[in-house]
Amino acid sequence: MDENAIRAAIFIQKWYRRHQARREMQRRCNWQIFQNLEYASEQDQAELYKFFNDLIKHMPQAAGRKNQYQGSAHVSVLEEKDDLVEEFGEIVNAKIELPIRKNHIDLLIDVFRKKRGNRLHPKYVALILREAAKSLKQLPNISPVSTAVSQQVTVCGDLHGKLDDLLVVLHKNGLPSSSNPYVFNGDFVDRGKRGLEVLLLLLSLYLAFPQAVFLNRGNHEDSVMNARYGFIREVESKYPRNHKRILAFIDEVYRWLPLGSVLNSRVLIVHGGFSDSTSLDLIKSIDRGKYVSILRPPLTDGEPLDKTEWQQIFDIMWSDPQATMGCVPNTLRGAGVWFGPDVTDNFLQKHRLSYVIRSHECKPNGHEFMHDNKIITIFSASNYYAIGSNKGAYIRLNNQLMPHFVQYISAASQTKRLSFKQRMGIVESSALKELAVRMRDHRDELEDEFRRCDPKDSGYISISNWCLVMEKVTKLGLPWRLLRDKLAPGTDSQKVNYNRTLDLLDTDVILEAEADGMSVMDALYANKASLVAIFNIIDADNSGEITLDEFETAIDLLVAHMPGAYSKAEMLEKCRMMDLNGDGKVDLNEFLEAFRLSDLHRKEQQDENIRRRSTGRSAIAKTASDPVALLADKISKNTLVVEHDIDPTDCEAKVIDPKKS
Repeated sequence: MDENAIRAAIFIQKWYRRHQARREMQRRCNWQIFQNLEYASEQDQAELYKFFNDLIKHMPQAAGRKNQYQGSAHVSVLEEKDDLVEEFGEIVNAKIELPIRKNHIDLLIDVFRKKRGNRLHPKYVALILREAAKSLKQLPNISPVSTAVSQQVTVCGDLHGKLDDLLVVLHKNGLPSSSNPYVFNGDFVDRGKRGLEVLLLLLSLYLAFPQAVFLNRGNHEDSVMNARYGFIREVESKYPRNHKRILAFIDEVYRWLPLGSVLNSRVLIVHGGFSDSTSLDLIKSIDRGKYVSILRPPLTDGEPLDKTEWQQIFDIMWSDPQATMGCVPNTLRGAGVWFGPDVTDNFLQKHRLSYVIRSHECKPNGHEFMHDNKIITIFSASNYYAIGSNKGAYIRLNNQLMPHFVQYISAASQTKRLSFKQRMGIVESSALKELAVRMRDHRDELEDEFRRCDPKDSGYISISNWCLVMEKVTKLGLPWRLLRDKLAPGTDSQKVNYNRTLDLLDTDVILEAEADGMSVMDALYANKASLVAIFNIIDADNSGEITLDEFETAIDLLVAHMPGAYSKAEMLEKCRMMDLNGDGKVDLNEFLEAFRLSDLHRKEQQDENIRRRSTGRSAIAKTASDPVALLADKISKNTLVVEHDIDPTDCEAKVIDPKKS
């Protein structure tokens, strides 16, 4: 080979390596955006649990009282006569009756996979939910699973409303049977659009094959989480005239789902993980029916609240493994812990286990080994963040408990038509869209901080200052320098036109995405039970009314959770304003009405801010909006979702050698 050919080969090799490095950097950046946003969102929601916990800690006299709203809502819901009405719109002509058999499963799959005409009659929805709750109620907290007869078992992780992935698993791996048992490891709903169908199909599989289907509870089998992450809105939109009744049945299913499974007495399967204080013996003895929501205080029937017990459930639902030693609070999620390899070794030795299978975290390849292969994470929702963002997987374990992974991606034909650059563009646009929606929560604060860095009102600040402001305000821990070109498009290499960042947040595509989402306050108001629980805890003397002194004690805790939001005096004044009839006390109706009025005012203020910004843009923003408009148009096109009938054969799947994974 001559010298010129060698030089050309070296040049091509260097170019290719740089190209691959840039692609990998882009992939990691997008992945970090998705994960940090997901954890930050869950951290907001977990703050509700912390607030409850601190209220109970400082108001112990309230901790043992029965939550009257929850108690009355759940005592007899399974025994009550269905009070269902006919729904408007198209209802499929499909009849479900007991006992549920394989032919019913085939019927449900055929109905649910269609993009239209896929709604069951509400009486059949209620039938499946009620019968499943009654049956689940009889199960232990930790389900024993055995391969003695089947010689193998399949474990699936998070599905998050991705019906296409569930149908791919059943298509590739077969329906459950005595020779083909399944464990589904929680997080069946939220985020995806077909959560109700996923839940109904899983419960129907359980009713049809009760000895071959094991369902574990995840942290999203919780009405408080559902109010924030979309499942409650999904049920309301599909059954607008019966959603309250259906959601009451779903709560019953949640409270009676087992907390985990143990395979052959050697492998623990739980949704999240464990802590250095987790005791399976204690978990087995818990009355799990008290925990309608894990984020709210449990039903206690007048008995003192056992916060140690509550923490046990929280840890197995919310925790994640870490590479470093020790057990520390999970600050990213705001709940559960990070547990290290030493904690894993002690836990396995204490409970005579070989390893643990858990879910709870999206992984690029659908699975991951940690802690010397003693912790296996399995995640079964492919295309979770966007088309092409990740693969899904499930585990098949043989009689010797050797894991074999099947990795897949659903709707494969959609990705096959795209080039690598197009796939990366879709993932990047989805990441930027989610990030911009999150940034809108802090839009006014961002603008104030940008202007402080720009005393001459030039519209430009240094890259360093732009990055500092972005991190100071959002606290997302993202590589802002890499994102500068995306969030402030068209600016030069020395300074940043921050108006373009603000303009991007005010584009139609971001505003529409924000309207489709739900804030913590939206979720709190939508979930009346949480407000009632807060009222009952603040009402320390159980009088049915809250005095100013009781409010003051709660405010001291609220200030700790919302530092800098309002002064104590301002919050006390707001409490006085809740007293609508002027009797010096606030009853439950006044408390809920104050939240409703506040919610309306907040939304009106948001609309007014949007109108003000659209008419009051600076001259700089007006003349430099083209790059922003182009980016917004790209995001809109790349994130447009077109629904199709689900074809479970439209997938790519392969068996992964665990020794090479």
